[in-house]
Amino acid sequence: MDSSYPTKRPTDATYVDDDFEPPTELLNLPWIDIHNHAHTLSWEDRERYALSGCEGMVMVSSGYHWTPYKPVRADDVRFLWDDAINRRAAIERNHFFEANLGLGVHTGVRIENPDELLEAMADYCALEEVVAIGETGVTPSQHVERWGLDEQRAIVETQMELADAHDLPVLLHTPNLSADTKRSYRPEVHTPGYEKNSGLGQKPVIEGDNPELEAVKIDVEAARDAGLDEEQVVASHADPNNTAYLMEETDCYLSFTIGHSWLVGVTAADVADAIDEYGPERIMIDTDCANVLRTDPFALKRAIFELYRYGIDPVDIRQVVVENPRDVFDFSA
Repeated sequence: MDSSYPTKRPTDATYVDDDFEPPTELLNLPWIDIHNHAHTLSWEDRERYALSGCEGMVMVSSGYHWTPYKPVRADDVRFLWDDAINRRAAIERNHFFEANLGLGVHTGVRIENPDELLEAMADYCALEEVVAIGETGVTPSQHVERWGLDEQRAIVETQMELADAHDLPVLLHTPNLSADTKRSYRPEVHTPGYEKNSGLGQKPVIEGDNPELEAVKIDVEAARDAGLDEEQVVASHADPNNTAYLMEETDCYLSFTIGHSWLVGVTAADVADAIDEYGPERIMIDTDCANVLRTDPFALKRAIFELYRYGIDPVDIRQVVVENPRDVFDFSA
């Protein structure tokens, strides 16, 4: 291309590198969000997913935030499962992406009579639209009421046994380290953008220097004891605190949650660093968008562009955002 311009004096355009070819294939690259709560979002938010190229998603209905009563009873969680099943087909019809479900028992709050859920879960696992168990996993501290570590681990392991029996992946809620804040909010305000009463947080059931990482290690031990192949375990909310352990000492997949970076501090830069260090074969991205959080339905599409800007090859980006999710969660090609 002729880089001489009829401008009165040289402009920036005179010095542009003509060898650069924009990666236009990324504009239309489909992507799959393997962990969100999109059934709790507005119609417009789900349409934003579709407009930005979402090919499919796993809508997780195990979150305890939507149960109005505390402590949470088994029936409250069962209602969340049923509500997601009730709405899934309409969501798929409205927005054209493949909408599948993840159902599980979250340990972020103590649940009364959890055995009722575990007994019912096998029938739910047999449903075609249920493609994952979770999110679940041991959590260091709970909301409103503590849940003993041994009880949590037993519930997580039972779900992993069910996943093994039904050949389903497990979505782990891996606790991560929150982003550093420049200053604290007023105590009565808690965390703007996160509609949960954080003042009701309970004393941790895991102590030590790094309870977040310890919880992940307990989950991996539970998977091994359950006989679940580690390649069926997807550690959502991956961050620099747990990446090295999961990538170097397990065969689990990692999924970096980038839908609310303002809260947890994880960005596309962390994803790029992990791809550079370990390759794209066991890495994914999710948004974790939910109606209780200030989140961004465009976050995954933005991350596609950011990964390229950070130097990641388009072939590797495609593997992370669409090929790996298709393989692990059995989405249509």
